[in-house]
Amino acid sequence: MIVNSEDLDAIIFDFDGVLTDNRVLVFGDGTEAVWCNRADGLAFDRLRTLNFPTFIVSTETSAVVRARGAKLQIPVLHGVVDKAIAIKALCADHGFSADRLMFVGNDINDLPAIDVVGYPIAVADAHPQVIDAAKHVLSRKGGQGVAREVMEAVIRFPVAN
Repeated sequence: MIVNSEDLDAIIFDFDGVLTDNRVLVFGDGTEAVWCNRADGLAFDRLRTLNFPTFIVSTETSAVVRARGAKLQIPVLHGVVDKAIAIKALCADHGFSADRLMFVGNDINDLPAIDVVGYPIAVADAHPQVIDAAKHVLSRKGGQGVAREVMEAVIRFPVAN
């Protein structure tokens, strides 16, 4: 699937299992760490340069999610119980249309979001129900440069003059 950027209002990424490989390292003091891919950072830099709205929506309430969003300069909605409600709120707040949103997810808690957007995307190692519900399945697994694949292979941006 290739989508023209003019047909999208925004891209929304889940965090764990999409921008990470779904593993968490827990230290003795309770702090957590995850693996992220630097290739995604370059993709988010490009999206920001193009002024293309991009968000992270996560069920987790975690310093890790906040820190990664801050580094990438992407708004983060975290501690989200129902991602469909969060997406509808983004639509109301920003004037987006849900059928013009792309959501990239991996697990069953992403299904409500997948059901409300026009362009649902699953990572290669997503839960089978997510793969079945998606319109497109990426070749990359979570944490392996998913945003980069979306940026380079799924969305077609106009060629700069």
